[in-house]
Amino acid sequence: MLSALLRLRVFLARRFRLAETHRMLLWAVVVGFLGALTTISFRESIRGLQWTLVGHSGSLVEMARALPWPARLALPAVGGIAAGFVLMLARRLTVGASSDYMEAIAIGDGRIPVRFNLLRIFSSLLTIVSGGSIGREGSMVQLSATCASVVGRLTHLDPTRLRLLVACGAAAGITSAYNAPIAGAFFVTEIVLGSFAMENFGPLVVASVVANITMREFPGYRPTYEMPSFPTIFGPEVALFVGLGILAGLCAPYYLRLLEQSKKRFQATGWPLPIRLGVGGAIVGVCSIWVPEVWGNGYSVVNSMLHNPWTWSAVLVVLLLKIVATAATTGSGAVGGVFTPTLFVGAALGTLFGQGMHGLFPASTSAPFAYSIVGMGAFLAATTSAPLMAILMIFEMTLSYQVMLPLMLSCVVAYFVARLIDERSMYEITVKRHRDARERVLLRGTQMRALIKPAETVLQLDAPFEEVTRMFVRHPVKYVYVVDHTQRFCGVVALQDVTSILVDETGPHTHTIAGLLRERFDFLTAGMSMSEALQLFLAHQGERLPVVESRENPVLLGVVYKSLLLEAYVRLSTPDLV
Repeated sequence: MLSALLRLRVFLARRFRLAETHRMLLWAVVVGFLGALTTISFRESIRGLQWTLVGHSGSLVEMARALPWPARLALPAVGGIAAGFVLMLARRLTVGASSDYMEAIAIGDGRIPVRFNLLRIFSSLLTIVSGGSIGREGSMVQLSATCASVVGRLTHLDPTRLRLLVACGAAAGITSAYNAPIAGAFFVTEIVLGSFAMENFGPLVVASVVANITMREFPGYRPTYEMPSFPTIFGPEVALFVGLGILAGLCAPYYLRLLEQSKKRFQATGWPLPIRLGVGGAIVGVCSIWVPEVWGNGYSVVNSMLHNPWTWSAVLVVLLLKIVATAATTGSGAVGGVFTPTLFVGAALGTLFGQGMHGLFPASTSAPFAYSIVGMGAFLAATTSAPLMAILMIFEMTLSYQVMLPLMLSCVVAYFVARLIDERSMYEITVKRHRDARERVLLRGTQMRALIKPAETVLQLDAPFEEVTRMFVRHPVKYVYVVDHTQRFCGVVALQDVTSILVDETGPHTHTIAGLLRERFDFLTAGMSMSEALQLFLAHQGERLPVVESRENPVLLGVVYKSLLLEAYVRLSTPDLV
């Protein structure tokens, strides 16, 4: 395998004389194909384990309905315990790189440990098959990204290219899972990379398209969600979709807080992983005694809401218990994603909102399923802080132009309302990027006058030469600052120049400060920003630089030390220290 990939890389480089950017497009094709294969393999593994457990495969909700209530209660708990033991085994392995593909892409070197991730994915597989309320797509994407990392390492790509190839693998996995090639590319671009540079976006698109084409060639292919035809929305009804966006934006932060609090509560118990995952599974089992729809990621339930009438009470009960089951599964430490359960919550929330509006205005509102579709996008935009990705994903699922106007309004409104309440996001990398953006703004606004320290090595322009030598003896510095009688900065005297004079046979008495003065010397101004000061320090070899009032009025105010500047930068970059 290794020699074949290396020969392929050398052949492409010699035969076509392609630039590295162009070769990345070809590697994106390979990774897109592998991403589709890994997704299919994971789905077939789920089916195989279902056959082993109950003798048939299919919807997990249907599987739960067919089981007697004692088995429905026990299976998620037993599956959670088994998944916990596998996860314990995985955590005993020494991990020398980031295990999460988002971290490997955004802040790592693109290297994803294979054995560790395969065990984690197997743990996720056990949780999913036993009815855990968690998304299978997260593991699919992780597996696809891991394969891309292996390909990049075998072909000795540099860290920058390796990270991009792993991003291509993640995009291919998302595309394969959701049948949304454009949204798959934008998911990685908007959430993980945070940059729309064409050098990155091009390979992501290629990997996504190849993955989608590959998935369509396999028998049994069908879209994840079976979307009905979206109705045309007229005039005043647009305002109702704005209201749905507000509702989704209000609910999303509390949904994320619940998931976060559940995780903290489970961790606070100090229980071993198998016990924690077993308790989380038991909670799912208890919920499924009355509502089997809490099993799985919610695909079949969402499709049912889109095509069949549901009473508002049934939707509300399923929604509440599904949130409890998802919080218990993810909070206990189970490996998997909450992307698909989040779509379920958005669909149920939209259904309830649509039923309410249809009850109030039956003659002037669309059927509730229209609000279900838009609710999926709005809630996704609010929880991921990625409205563009959410808009494109729902559009690709419906392939309807009519959905765009209400969808865009709802997603954007939901995003801003959620950010107004709380800046939490489903993905920690998004929170970090928003925090870094705020810190960069704060960094640009900080001026040097806040960091000024007294300049102890200052001499008047007419000071005797002996005073210069005494100054260098008392202070271990490279430069002494020189000012005139009005304290205006004139330049510096360098230790190197003084040393040369002291060893010169002519003796020091023939020299003056004015004759040794270096007038061309970098200095800071009191109103200079930290980013500008950092650039000057990069070009300056010393530990400090003088600070003057302004270039027009160069009165020496003091000095700024490089260590203090870096300390201030770290303090600004760490919110807890600000």
